[in-house]
Amino acid sequence: MFHLFKSWKQDLPAGLVVFLVALPLCLGIGLASTSVIGLKGMPSVMTGVLAGIVGGTIVALVSNSRLGVSGPAAGLITIVLAALQDLGSFDAFLMALFLAGILQFVLAFVGFGMLANYVPTAVIKGMLAAIGITLILKEVPHLLGYDNDFFGDESFWQLDGHNTFSELIYALNAFEPGAVIIGLGAVVILLLFDTKILKKLKWSTYVPGALVVVLFGILINKFLLGGIKLSGIHLVELPKLGSWKEIQQIFHSPDWSQIGNAKVWIIAITLAIVGSLETLLSVEATDKLDPKKHKTNPHNELKAQGLGNLVSGLIGGLPITQVIVRSSANIAAGGQSKLSALFHGLLLLSSILFLSGVLNLIPLAALAAVLILVGYKLAKWSLFLEMYQKGMAQFIPFVVTILAVLFTDLLKGIAIGILVAIFYVLKRNYQNHFTQEETADGFRLILSEEVTFLNKGGIIAALNEHKAQQITVDASLTKSIDLDVLEAIQEFKYNAEQEGRPTITFINL
Repeated sequence: MFHLFKSWKQDLPAGLVVFLVALPLCLGIGLASTSVIGLKGMPSVMTGVLAGIVGGTIVALVSNSRLGVSGPAAGLITIVLAALQDLGSFDAFLMALFLAGILQFVLAFVGFGMLANYVPTAVIKGMLAAIGITLILKEVPHLLGYDNDFFGDESFWQLDGHNTFSELIYALNAFEPGAVIIGLGAVVILLLFDTKILKKLKWSTYVPGALVVVLFGILINKFLLGGIKLSGIHLVELPKLGSWKEIQQIFHSPDWSQIGNAKVWIIAITLAIVGSLETLLSVEATDKLDPKKHKTNPHNELKAQGLGNLVSGLIGGLPITQVIVRSSANIAAGGQSKLSALFHGLLLLSSILFLSGVLNLIPLAALAAVLILVGYKLAKWSLFLEMYQKGMAQFIPFVVTILAVLFTDLLKGIAIGILVAIFYVLKRNYQNHFTQEETADGFRLILSEEVTFLNKGGIIAALNEHKAQQITVDASLTKSIDLDVLEAIQEFKYNAEQEGRPTITFINL
């Protein structure tokens, strides 16, 4: 346990940054996920904060992810809303979430965690760049003071019917001068903190730029803006809990009588699979961003997430996954171990008990600036150049993934990116796994060690190209060959004999 504190000088400031990013995201996701009118046992926005606390404490302690941060995920909002409308009761939904946690344990034991190993690197990097671009586009309205949509909305189509790009137009037509001053000032401060000159100063190691930005926003809004002072939806809105009774009211427990409800089980299976996929993708992306390239055990991570969802279901929280936005903020802030994630969870717990009065002074424009800089670091131009230099087989899946995530959502975008990457795998297999050479009496086709049905098209194309010559098919190096390929070669030989063309000679086939 004590090894967690080896890098506390870096982890505590990083955990503070993650907390500042996570708090409005938890509140926003909690607000969006529970916006079902007339729902029995209507929960408060605190469901998101409860999930953040569980993700930042229990999951952080159990997980072996070095820098991953868990909490409520914006990508699951539509599933949660549909489930609440279908079940008609938040407590019944908690039963489904509890079961989803148990099912994640099952998925871990049957090897579901290996799926992340089959996502191409180009697609993972495209996902990271897409999240970076999405953060910038989604947070610009908050930077300008247009806060009609919840903080942390990631999907292209928003709950109010607008989309990512139309929202920018609305923001330009309805900006708040106070938010613009705070937001642009915050961006300048964060850029200064990222310069080599400030990084060399010893105190900058212990004072994160995000904290300075938050204090800047509070002071400017309180003392300098006068008539254009921000209030209401333009600030963090954490409910104040003044008594033990009010604290008790934020907790809910599952409706155990719903355990036999088929709808509950369908929702539980959906949450377990979708939540696990989001977690595995985030784990893979976080490991790629990790400067020390720590490799997280995906099966252990699914168990940690399963425990988190089980506990979240027991106390009245939302579904939990590892979240790339908070994880990348942790890495960008210099986190070194999971102490930073744990510290962020403890700060979330403290915030609902003791800090609501102070935190409610924070302008969302200042926090939007923090996320915009996180987004910039995820989608730097150098990443695009790097992928372009690796060739079209890497660059095109990378770009397609970015566009697909931007215009749909994370999982759909990843699926589209994988399909494009598979196309290039098939194309490469069509061309490879054999070599050609001219011989004195014709043409020789030398098959490789493994020949699969994916190579059939390329082999037949090569045979047809030289069908007027004497052809030798050399399988001396081949250990296995698909029946499809053998039948295709035999058919080619038969047709050549029937047409009176030069035939094929086989070696070790």
